Amino acid sequence: MPLAFQASQQLTLPVSAQAERLSAYLDDEARVVAAMLDPSQLEPLGPGQYRYTVTRVQVFQLQIQPIVKLQARHRDGRLELEALDCQLEGLGLVDDFQLGLSSWLAAGPAGLEGEACLSVQVSRPSLLKLIPPKVLEATGSSVLAGILLGIRNRVGQQLVDDFRSWCASA
Repeated sequence: MPLAFQASQQLTLPVSAQAERLSAYLDDEARVVAAMLDPSQLEPLGPGQYRYTVTRVQVFQLQIQPIVKLQARHRDGRLELEALDCQLEGLGLVDDFQLGLSSWLAAGPAGLEGEACLSVQVSRPSLLKLIPPKVLEATGSSVLAGILLGIRNRVGQQLVDDFRSWCASA
């Protein structure tokens, strides 16, 4: 029986100075994606596509490191980012692993608004067979929430700073 975990995070970033330029800033997709994610872990693959190496995570006795292929696109006035594919390093004993990421960022009346939903479905590694599935799922959801919170904190600091720099240089 596969394990399934999920987490979501909403974002509201007040931007007072030059908020009318936020839509134009979001059009600079590569810059915005690099500001949202750690650029040292981000590799551009082509127009709108990136490979992102997520920070190594420890779950019980296992260390894992997801490497996610991302697609960025503009749709309905929003910058959307979604996972196309994911490889999992560190869990060679897992039969199947699926990661879902759906997120968006848009200019709103008070600043930037967004949401990210992260989900994982994975077979239970044999090393964790003795741990009840509900405990594993609760732990997995907590790990995903921590990953999203880390990204949210980075976005909250780095994205607004980068927007200010972008405004000053334009």
